[in-house]
Amino acid sequence: MFPQAILARAAAPCRAAARPSSSIFRAAAAMPLRAKLLPQQQPQSRMMSSSSFAHFIPCPNDDPEDVLFQSLYGLRTIELNRPNKLNALNGSMIRKIAPRLLEWSKSDMANVIVIKGAGRKGFCAGGDVQQLVEWNRDPTIDGPAKSAAYFAQEYKLNHLIATYNKPYIAFMDGFTMGGGVGLSIHAPFRIATENTVFSMPETTIGFFPDVGASFFLPRMAGEVGTWLALTSGQLKGVNAFYAGVATHYLHSSSLNALESRLAELRFKDYDQMSRRLEVVNDTIEEFVTGLPWEEPMAVAGEVRRAIDRCFGFDTVDEIMQALKEEEKNEVTGEWATKTLNTLHLRSPTSVHVTLKQMRIGKTWSIAEAFKREHSIATKFMSYPDFNEGVTAKLVEKPRRVPMWQPASLERFAEKKDWKELVGSFFLVDDKGPKFKLLSEETYDKYPFKNFGVPTEQEVEQKVAEGKVKNRAEVLEHFVRERRQKQGVEVVVSEILLRKTKEGKKGLTWVYGEEAPGQQE
Repeated sequence: MFPQAILARAAAPCRAAARPSSSIFRAAAAMPLRAKLLPQQQPQSRMMSSSSFAHFIPCPNDDPEDVLFQSLYGLRTIELNRPNKLNALNGSMIRKIAPRLLEWSKSDMANVIVIKGAGRKGFCAGGDVQQLVEWNRDPTIDGPAKSAAYFAQEYKLNHLIATYNKPYIAFMDGFTMGGGVGLSIHAPFRIATENTVFSMPETTIGFFPDVGASFFLPRMAGEVGTWLALTSGQLKGVNAFYAGVATHYLHSSSLNALESRLAELRFKDYDQMSRRLEVVNDTIEEFVTGLPWEEPMAVAGEVRRAIDRCFGFDTVDEIMQALKEEEKNEVTGEWATKTLNTLHLRSPTSVHVTLKQMRIGKTWSIAEAFKREHSIATKFMSYPDFNEGVTAKLVEKPRRVPMWQPASLERFAEKKDWKELVGSFFLVDDKGPKFKLLSEETYDKYPFKNFGVPTEQEVEQKVAEGKVKNRAEVLEHFVRERRQKQGVEVVVSEILLRKTKEGKKGLTWVYGEEAPGQQE
C-alpha cells in the first residue's frame, strides 16, 4: 500500500527542514481576538482545540496576499485573490482560510461569513493541480506524499465548512470548479449569477470528483450527479440554480449591495442557528431581480429523461450501450452522440473509478466521504493518468489529447483485471495511520433547511401523500411554502410534467418509462 509517511506529513505539508520562523508563527497568531463563547451556538462536538491550528501552520513561501479578509460590523469576508489564475486554490490559501474560520467560529462578533473571488471571471476555478504535478515529478522529494498532504488540508477545510456553526454564504460568481466547489457546495447559501460556470472537471485530467463530491453528487435528482461526474459536464448561469447546485440566483451587480446589507444584520445571543439562517435567507431574497427567461432549463424534459435512462447503470459498458441506443431517438439522439464523444475523451480509469464512487458514495456520511476521498486521491497521485492529464490539458501549449493508460474505454474493458484495478482505489488500509478531520462531526444529509428550489424528492413526497388532486395544487403548495420564491414555479412545473400523471384517481407519480401526462 502507500507509505505511512503520507499521512504523517498531512499535518505538516511544508518541508520538515524548513521550520517556520518566529515571524511566521506571529502571523499565524494574528487573528481576531477571541470573544465570549456562546454555548448555544457552540455544541460540544464543534469545539475545536488549539491543536486544530497546528494543521495549518504557514509555510515560508506562502503568498501573504492570495487571500484577503475584511470585517465590517458583523460581516466577515474571505476574498480569494489570485485573479490571474482564476483564484485557483493552493495550500497557501487553505492555510489562511481555515485558521480564520476557526477563530470566527468562536467569536460572537462574527455573525455572517461571505466567501468570494477577486476579478470578473472566477470564484475559484479549482485546485492548483499544476503544483501537484510538479511535486509528483520532482525526484528530490516524496512528491505524492506532499500532494497527499495538500489534499489533507483541503478536505479538512471542506469538512469545517460543511459543519460550520455560522451562516456561510458563497458568491459563485464566475468559474466554480473542483476546489472552488469544495468551498461552496456544502454551504447553506450558494449564490449563482449570470457568470456562474459550475463543473467537476476531474475526469478530464485523470482524477476523480473530490472535495465532498462523493456526498453531494449522488444525492442530486435522478442520475444528474452521475452524468455531471462522468462527463465533467457544466451548469451555466441560472441552470446551476435550477439544478439545485445554487440556492439563489442574483445578478452580479447586486452582490456588493448584498454584502453591505449582510453586515447590518444583528442576531440575539439566544437565536438558534435555524433562526439566523432564516434571517440571512430573507436578506438575500431582498436582492432578487428576476430570472433570465431567455435561458431555458438545460437539464429538463427529454434530455433529463435520457440522462436517467442512460446513466442509471452500474457499469460503464452498460452506460455506453445505453447511449448508443439513445442515438436512435429523434429528440435526444444528438445529445447522446455528443455525450459518447465526450466520454471517449475522458480518462478511462477516472470514468470507471468515478462511477463506482457515485454508487457507493450515496451511503457515506459527510465525514466518511472526506476520509475515503483522501485515500482515493492519494492513490491517484501515484497513478500516471493524473500527471499526464494535467500536463496535456493545462501545462503544455498548445493543448493536446492526453495519452491515457489504458488508452481508451475499449482498451480498459479488455484488461482482465480491470475490476481489481478499480477496486484498488477504494481499498482501506486498516493497519495504516488514519486520516483525521478537525472534528468527528458528521451527518447523512445536510442539516440545514433547503433554501433553494424544491427538490424532485420533495415533490414526489408531496404527491405520495395522496392529498392533492392535480398538478396545479402541488404547484400552489410549493409556491406558497417557499413564499413566492423565484424559480419555484419553473422547476416544480418541469418536475410535474415529467414525473406525474393526472387521472380519475388523482395525481400519481410516474416511475420508469411510463409516459407522463396521459389520462387514465
